[in-house]
Amino acid sequence: MDSSIQTETLHETAHHGEAHSHDVEGTSLFGFIVFLLSESVIFLSLFAGYFIMKTTTEPWLPAGVEGLEVREPLINTVVLVSSSLVIYFAEEALKRKQLWLFRGLWLLTSAMGIYFLWGQAVEWSGLSFGVTDGMYGSTFYLLTGFHGLHVLTGVLLQLLMLGRSFLPRNYDTGHVGVTEVSLFWHFVDVIWIVLFILIYIWQ
Repeated sequence: MDSSIQTETLHETAHHGEAHSHDVEGTSLFGFIVFLLSESVIFLSLFAGYFIMKTTTEPWLPAGVEGLEVREPLINTVVLVSSSLVIYFAEEALKRKQLWLFRGLWLLTSAMGIYFLWGQAVEWSGLSFGVTDGMYGSTFYLLTGFHGLHVLTGVLLQLLMLGRSFLPRNYDTGHVGVTEVSLFWHFVDVIWIVLFILIYIWQ
């Protein structure tokens, strides 16, 4: 009799522990979504500022600048946007307990993010205008630099999650951190699509 009571007590404790874990993960995910919404407000404010300044400033482009080269930024855009698909499959692999596939796809996502940052650095080094060259120069470097900072943050978070995957049984019961980093990466990609249209297409 005592044995059955102890077993039942253990089951109840495990059940309550699992329920508590789900509650904590749900709260964490909700908080992260609120954070992304606040980040969206910041970017929307920057987009609105860019639109107003572009439509009211004459001349808009700095002297001697006819426009931006689109080919290389377009390649970087394709790489970055494609990484959203890669990180999605990585997360799905983790849900199926395919840990090594998750690690490979997750690392590939990080590599694509690093490629994007490298491409942005190369572009900056070849530009004929600087941050002090009128409103155009200021807004260009502010928008692309602020977004680049988010890409760098995303890559660092991905590498952190990758490292955690090597801790014994760390992702056996939950992986809300992976979900949050994945959401952040999708957010970064969507923001870049808007930026690419604003800065490179609408010149």
